[in-house]
Amino acid sequence: MQPPTRLLAILAAFACLAVPAHADGTYRNPDNKNQNDPAEGTYPAPYKKPVVAEIAAALQRIRGYVDSQTPTRIVHKGSGTPVTDFRTPVADAVVEEGDAGFGLQAYEMGVVHAGLIHAAAVTGDKRYTALTARHLQFFADRLPYFRAQEQRFHLERANSFAHFLDPRALDDAGSMCAAMIRARSTGIGPDLASQIRVCGNWVAKRQFRLPDGTLARQRPQAISLWADDMYMGIPALAELGRMTGERAYFDDAVNNVLQMTGYLFDPQTNLYTHGWNANNPDAPRFYWGRANGWAVLAMSDVLDVLPHDHPGYPKVLAQLRKTLRGIAERQSGAGLWHQMVDRDDSYLETSASAMFVYVLAHAVNEGWISPTTYGSIAQAGWNALSARIDAQGRVEGTCVQTTFAGDQVYYYNRPTSTAAMHGYGPMLLAGAEMIRLLNNPAIDIQYRVRTYHYVPKDGGQTSYREHP
Repeated sequence: MQPPTRLLAILAAFACLAVPAHADGTYRNPDNKNQNDPAEGTYPAPYKKPVVAEIAAALQRIRGYVDSQTPTRIVHKGSGTPVTDFRTPVADAVVEEGDAGFGLQAYEMGVVHAGLIHAAAVTGDKRYTALTARHLQFFADRLPYFRAQEQRFHLERANSFAHFLDPRALDDAGSMCAAMIRARSTGIGPDLASQIRVCGNWVAKRQFRLPDGTLARQRPQAISLWADDMYMGIPALAELGRMTGERAYFDDAVNNVLQMTGYLFDPQTNLYTHGWNANNPDAPRFYWGRANGWAVLAMSDVLDVLPHDHPGYPKVLAQLRKTLRGIAERQSGAGLWHQMVDRDDSYLETSASAMFVYVLAHAVNEGWISPTTYGSIAQAGWNALSARIDAQGRVEGTCVQTTFAGDQVYYYNRPTSTAAMHGYGPMLLAGAEMIRLLNNPAIDIQYRVRTYHYVPKDGGQTSYREHP
């Protein structure tokens, strides 16, 4: 009988023979100028230091595509001919949609505007906010028409402005509310204060909640929590606090971060389960990627506007750090994250990956987390994301709209589509923040031994004398 150590050595030798000497990928790192370097493999996604001009060009393709798919026009539903008389409403008047079917008032569009505003701030390019201004001016111009249409014909959800006229859920109100407040604070487009009051009132006072004040839903069970609602409601509360100066909004935002975390966060994995039902609080956990994306994006947005002396600030920051650690540890070898973050056999998904890259890069830039490790994780993530932006500016690989489900099979088999608007706003945010990261004067990005190290400039002197 072979000694155990000898047997293990033999098995290890055979295992080494069974795998290729280097990764079998499509991309070679262009930063390694030695074309014949035997220690340089190939990668399944681009692996290099991103170029600011290339990121900016990719973001402009996305902006251009969204611009082309959101015509701010009113047409007759049946014929598609333009409505030209706005004095008297007609029942079949609707907002024209592009081929992708992007909704101008959908919650996903709120994220798009957040990305456009951020991209303009980072790059100084006003083409981004010109798109936001066009949409907001359309709302200001045509809201009276669709209000009159509703009063006359009672179309309810068939009214193209139904989300604004009659919000019924956080999806109708929170994301666009936060976007309109951000636009208002930076002087983009008309002042939509009256509409901000409508959507803000829904989030703060009319949305169904648990007795402890946690934002909740009455589906799929009578009392349910969704991690999505960390984004659909909490940033709007924080932005209302910034706009009004009323501390109660900040308190509500912080309480919801902490209370939703208590229900949904798993400290063993440092991940959020997608949802929680009161009638089955110990149900199996499903760590859907975009749910975790919404969670970290919400916490990041809150920290951006929450006063630093607020007692909840260090608590929200600590929770964001925990979650980012759990997310970072689950980045795939291709740079993206999986549809089910903890399941490597689920597909690689774009919208969640873009949210993760944005928040990781933003947290580094804001000094919330160290650039060491997290900087290169964000870089690798962006490189992989960049390969999912096609020549037209369409974003590929985004999971379509997804409900809170009770089985893995549903999540695994959700389709992806370039018409899923969930990927566009996060991609704009991620690219803009990567530009900030690459230009961050406090960080030295070193390419050493065929990889990248984000070294704080106040972190001491590195030395490669023994390994140049």
